[in-house]
This record gives sequence, structure tokens and C-alpha cells, in this order.
Amino acid sequence: MPSAAWCSDACEHHARLPQGVRAEDLRSSAANREFPLSPGGKGGKGPGVSPASHARGASLLAVYFAFAAAYFLSYFYRTANAVLSPRLTQDLGLSAGDLGLLTSAYFVSFGLAQLPLGLMLDRHGPRRVEGTLLLFAAAGALLFALGQNFGTLLIARGLIGFGVAACLMAALKGFVLWFPAAQRPAWSGWIMVAGGSGALVSSAPLEAALHWTDWRGVFFFLAGATLIVALALWRTLPTGHDDHPPSRAELLAGLVQVLKSARFWWIAPLGGLGMGGFMAVQGLWSVPWLMENAGYSKEGAAGVLLAMSVAQLAGYLALGLGASRLESWGVAPRQLFLFGFSLHLSALGLMLVAGPGWSIVLWCVYGLAVTCNVLGFNVLAEGFSDRLAGRASTALNLMMFAGSFLSQWGIGVVIDVTGAWAAWTPAQGLRAGFALLLALQVASFIWFVWGWRRHAGGQR
Repeated sequence: MPSAAWCSDACEHHARLPQGVRAEDLRSSAANREFPLSPGGKGGKGPGVSPASHARGASLLAVYFAFAAAYFLSYFYRTANAVLSPRLTQDLGLSAGDLGLLTSAYFVSFGLAQLPLGLMLDRHGPRRVEGTLLLFAAAGALLFALGQNFGTLLIARGLIGFGVAACLMAALKGFVLWFPAAQRPAWSGWIMVAGGSGALVSSAPLEAALHWTDWRGVFFFLAGATLIVALALWRTLPTGHDDHPPSRAELLAGLVQVLKSARFWWIAPLGGLGMGGFMAVQGLWSVPWLMENAGYSKEGAAGVLLAMSVAQLAGYLALGLGASRLESWGVAPRQLFLFGFSLHLSALGLMLVAGPGWSIVLWCVYGLAVTCNVLGFNVLAEGFSDRLAGRASTALNLMMFAGSFLSQWGIGVVIDVTGAWAAWTPAQGLRAGFALLLALQVASFIWFVWGWRRHAGGQR
């Protein structure tokens, strides 16, 4: 990246710069790490000079697609067990609690990685961190494909979760480092389009693929695809990220600052129980719910999951296209975040009382509404400097995945306990688990609104 001396020299020889290029722009580019949509293009606020981008020909779109491919795989890994669960149960003889624990092992390792991940991203940058971690995901996928017992699959699932832990956070950190600030909410929407696409492919298309191969074949393929994406990240992302990376003491002090922030604790429960609860439902309990409570076959349930994923993808597309415009009209990310969560709660509540004929409509609304949850990262980031972006985002992501683990495992425990103690059917146990999740989400929603109105005053 440009050194301070180089920028100073450019300022002293302003008259020698090409027409339309200002020394102020060069200084801004060096500080913000912005670079253009094409070499010499118009992606940033200035000319976007970046040796890293010119050396590798990296553009905003190339960087986006590298991040997007990784997040596609991360989301596919996260949600595939919803379709694979009947086959895993049949092959391994798992109980509902075992299945919940196996699937949630992804969330445990993913969540435990978040706080150290934030420190690594802020010190070493997205390229080195994400490119390295994906190698663990590839190894986990290979081990899952070869596993012959529950213990091996549990370890493999944990490796996968650890390996994809940076896929969203590295992208958000990269947007802060290299993308214009005004475009970041839109790019956040676009990266979620990639995740939504992964969820879509892990529904009916995955069910169709299982007519040609088994779940082991799927994970052999995923191992190879993950390795290819890891190599693509190493080749595509800019090599530099900070001329003066923070020391370990500064990193830890920044993390403490995030965790002591009232802003963080207003948002964290809503993120953990909202997005976390949705990931638990989408990633495992959606298909059992549709089969037990709505009378769908495995193929029919996968079709509803596909429709929900399409709605989710449409929501992320709308967010990517419209977030910046809505903000220019005075609609703050916080307002859109709350609107989406209100719709999310309404859909989940109606699932508990509506008849099976409403299933596909309500699940589509559920998938559409959850897309606004990604704006929680933008709402949080507005309260911190760019240098704290990695730590703030990963701390919130930790809460989301802790919520995912507790929700996914907890619903399985509710099914087992109500079945053993009250002789409830799986359908009744699922309904009880979903009702408990809804109650916790409503409480977190009230906490966020109350906290913000009481303490935030005129903040966004």
C-alpha cells in the first residue's frame, strides 16, 4: 500500500499529477483502502489508487465474487442438514437430540471462532484469514464424507463450522477496507444474496441430487469446491490492508470497548435470537416441521424450503438494490431492521396457529423478512470506527451463532423431553419448541426498542 512518505511527495508535487487527480484523493485512498471498479475507474470517492489492486487486477466486482463464492458454500453447509437429516437419521440411528447436536456442532465451532477471528481480521486482513480457514472446512467436508460413526461426523461438522467462520465477517471487513462507505449497506445486501443462493441450492436441488448420489458424495464434492474457493481468495483479494496494524494490546482493548458498549448489548439479543433462531429452523427443523405439522412428504417439504429460499434471495436482492436509495430518502438501517423483524415475528407466530394450507405463504414471508436482519451489522458498525469493524461484527456474529446453537439443540431437547415425559408426538414437541423460540424473540425485540428509546436519544 502507499506509504506516508509517498503520499507526502505527491502532495508536494501536486502540479505533476494527471488532470483530475488530486493529492487529497490519493491520501484518502491510502487511508481508506478504496480502489476502483476497474483500474482507473470510478468505484471510490477518489481515483482509488491501490498497488494491491493494480498488481492483481482486483476490482470491486472480482473481490465481491470471491467473497460471494465462499459465503455461498458457508450457507450451503449450514442449511444442508435440513434435507439430509432423514438420511443421516436412517443411516446412523440418531435421535432428535443427537441430530440437533450434530447439526449445531457447526454453530458451536463457528461461534467460538468469532472473537479471535475479529482480532485476526483487524490485524491480518481478510485474505490471509479467510483463505487459510477455508482449508479447515475442506478437510472437515472430506472427513464428513468418510465418517462411519456419530463421533467422527461430529468432529467433521465442527471443523466445517470453524473453517467457514470468516466467510461473512471477512466480506464485511473487506467492504469497510476497500469499498466506499455509502455503498456498504448495498454490498451487505449483495453478499447475503450469495448466502441466500446457497440456501436455495441446499433445498430442492440438493434433494434432486440425492437421486444420483448419497450424502457422502455431496460432501466429497463440497471438499473439492471449498479448496478451489480458498485458492481463489488467495489469488483475488488485495494483499495489504493496514500499514500500521494494531498491537495485541490495542486489539484486546478494542474488543473490550465493543463488549462494554451499550449499543452492542441493545442489538446482541435481537441478533442472537432473531437471525440465530432463523438459522436453527432453516438449517434443521424446517423439514421436520413441514412433514409432522403440515403433512408434506420429504420432497414436498424440500419444495417449500426452496420457495422460502427464493423469497429470501429476493429479499436480499431488494436490499442490495434498494438499501442505499432508502437511506437517501431518510429510512435509516435501524428502521428497516425493525420492520423486517416485526414481519419475521408475525410469520413465525402465524405458523403456530394457521392451517397447513398457509404453510408455503408463511414460510416465504418468514424467509423474506429475515433478510433485514443483516442490517444489524450496519446498525452496530455506525457506533464504532472502521478499525474496530472486525471486532464489532464478529462479536455480534458470535451472539447469532450462540443463538443458533441453543435454538437448534434446544428444540431437539424439547421434542425429546416432551415425548418422554408427556408422551407428546413429534408434531406437538416441534410446536412447543417453536413457541418457546417465538417468546424469546419477542422479548429481545422489546428489549431493543426499549433500550434504544431510553438511551440512544437522537442516534440513528
